[in-house]
Amino acid sequence: MGSLETPTEQQAHSLLLNDQLCFALYAASRAVTQRYRPLLEALGLTYPQYLVLLVLWEHGTVPIKDIGAALNLDYGTLTPLIKRLESAGLLSRERRPEDERTVLVTLTEQGRDLREQARAVPTAIGEAMGLTPSQFEQARHLLRLLTANVSAQP
Repeated sequence: MGSLETPTEQQAHSLLLNDQLCFALYAASRAVTQRYRPLLEALGLTYPQYLVLLVLWEHGTVPIKDIGAALNLDYGTLTPLIKRLESAGLLSRERRPEDERTVLVTLTEQGRDLREQARAVPTAIGEAMGLTPSQFEQARHLLRLLTANVSAQP
């Protein structure tokens, strides 16, 4: 007699590697990040540094706390990234005069100029993904939903 589980339920309980959504996410993340590497190396950046700059290019001067929130990174992970970008001359840090606990991060002229050089990166990555605009939006929507759902779990 066969199992009463549907194929989806059987897959949910499977221990086969190719049935694991987490592995598909991991493999896709590694592939995309690898594709970024040569593009970002040409700019003198790592992928996490690029993400920090994306936040600053979008919002201007930002407290470190807000950068961490935008990237889902804790202070201990973010601080070394910020320090390396500061050493490279791409941004500066300063304490907010009215609240010494808040550290503001600001792009330098060099950091602002790098934005123009980085404009080709999203296009190159989009082409490498080979998705239609509709597929791209659907994938982004599902990944954001998955992140929100998993993050909401205790």
